Amino acid sequence: MTIAKHLEHTLLKPEATVEDIMQLCSEARKYGLFGVCVNPCYVGLARHLLSDTNVKVVTVVGFPLGATFSEVKALETKMAVEAHADEIDMVMNVSAFKTGDYAAVVSDIRSVVEAASPFPVKVIIEACLLTDAEKCTACRLVAEGGAAFVKTSTGFNKGGATVDDVKLLAAEAEKYGLKVKAAGGIRDAEAAQAMLAAGAERIGTSAGHKIAAGEA
Repeated sequence: MTIAKHLEHTLLKPEATVEDIMQLCSEARKYGLFGVCVNPCYVGLARHLLSDTNVKVVTVVGFPLGATFSEVKALETKMAVEAHADEIDMVMNVSAFKTGDYAAVVSDIRSVVEAASPFPVKVIIEACLLTDAEKCTACRLVAEGGAAFVKTSTGFNKGGATVDDVKLLAAEAEKYGLKVKAAGGIRDAEAAQAMLAAGAERIGTSAGHKIAAGEA
């Protein structure tokens, strides 16, 4: 499998325009990337633009803080699926996690997984805010909630993906049958390859087209 098939070409900036999303989808189509990752309001547009391709449409839920009501996350997920999103990347309730309310974290994840079914859910744990022990615990909770992936970062906090985090998460995720998505600050092929070598299955990056073209 080429690196292109691991790449989710991502544009989640609040100032992104319709034209920007059209360009994102065009680039993903041109280079045969795994998917695009867009904000919920652009799922329908992306699906329309990519309807005759195998490029997946991924969107985010509870983004970027993860601190909204579970019912809101579930509704956001339901609406995204109805707009033909193929995968959901939700943000874990980091506040509940840090508080130690693991039951709430699992329930929150499960509400999104159920709303997304049968489509896969990735859970963004915001690894830069967690200790190594907490990252391992987060993997367990992600699995308990029924999600398919653990994802490193939103890219909107103080740090993104690191090779060390991906190695740790991949080793832990394997215990539960989870996969790992690395995202946040991955801007060139060298960094992307390092994440894959560390155990990532998927890469979220705004430079997906350049990486696939060998330009970054």
